[in-house]
Amino acid sequence: MRRVVVTGMALASSLGCSIKTAFDNLKKFQNCVEYWKELDEFENMNTRLASPVKDFVVPEHFNRKVLRTMGKVAVYSTSVTEQALIDAGLIGDEIISNGQTGVSYGSSSGSLESIIDFYTMDVEKKVKCVNSGSYIKMMPQTTTVNISLYFKTRGRLIPTSTACTSGSMGIGYAYEAIKNGYQTVMIAGGAEELHPSHVAIFDTLYATSLKNDTPKLSPSPFDKNRDGLVIGEGAGTLILEEYEHAKQRGAKIYAEIIGFGTSTDGNHITNPSHETMGTALELAIKDAKISPDEIGYVNAHGTATMQGDTAESIATYDVFKRAVPISSLKSYTGHTLGACGAIEAILSIEMLNRGWYAPTINLEEVDPNCAPLDYIRGEGKTIDTDIIMSNNFAFGGINTSLIFKKID
Repeated sequence: MRRVVVTGMALASSLGCSIKTAFDNLKKFQNCVEYWKELDEFENMNTRLASPVKDFVVPEHFNRKVLRTMGKVAVYSTSVTEQALIDAGLIGDEIISNGQTGVSYGSSSGSLESIIDFYTMDVEKKVKCVNSGSYIKMMPQTTTVNISLYFKTRGRLIPTSTACTSGSMGIGYAYEAIKNGYQTVMIAGGAEELHPSHVAIFDTLYATSLKNDTPKLSPSPFDKNRDGLVIGEGAGTLILEEYEHAKQRGAKIYAEIIGFGTSTDGNHITNPSHETMGTALELAIKDAKISPDEIGYVNAHGTATMQGDTAESIATYDVFKRAVPISSLKSYTGHTLGACGAIEAILSIEMLNRGWYAPTINLEEVDPNCAPLDYIRGEGKTIDTDIIMSNNFAFGGINTSLIFKKID
């Protein structure tokens, strides 16, 4: 089996559209949630909170021809991927288009505006909003396909439209493709665009925060008084590479991926099972060939839902059998759905290399129903560890766990 390393990273998020800016805002404990006025026009919408990306700029060279098949989510993913390839020193390299590079990427759905265009056609019985690019924009694999088309990749194409695990599943499957010798380089990650319908999905489930008058106090993962999640948006791309190839070309290496585990609950589409969540963590640890004691930090999915946080904490404690340090970055960005696994993996790798781990903000009193973990609060925590874990869980009972290791 071959070793897999991360040689390029880039993101777009409400924390910032560069890793430096995003991490600086983490250090400032910057909550990015706001009252989103776009939600005011919808009757029966309870929440008014969201966490939009602010300073993203569409690249000037993304001309009309390029954008013809791209909705917002594809623009996010393709632009961020370009920055990640530049970061990796692989932009324009022949390996991208000679079949040795694949794409493993996802989002919860395609662009909602294009889906609405098709709905309009059905309601009005007129073909007036649909054009040659409409389906490409709306299809669930729109991020994967647009990345491949733009960079002319000819390797494996793995769409991972698995809701909130789209980004982490993209990274995990990319890791396996390189580990097993199918590809040398993989473009991996996830993206999501903010749309009122995304908010409505969770609002109808009574899973959204209603702290409309105090946006900065939400979400509050693992807190006794948490009242639900906040929807965000963004994208994250990691360039994964076979270790010897990266070493030979003198690439900088951010971290090594040493473990990936995924499982499904097979029980309930929205109610999580801590037993099978724990299975994903165990599979990742087994794949990494390490002991849970070697992992010094866990980046939690931590959405601030009542059932989700409780089940996740119990699963984590059952696997680690100790108060492992843990925090949730969604307390800063909200829940970025298909993007969260990638954005959180990138920021977790940054924390690993800096030795400082961000606290969960808005966590005032840990819910006694949550397992006794070391919930990082206050000013964050300095931890001397070489190995960390990042976990994500999704509708459909889809569970993922990634393990990263610091590399000399």
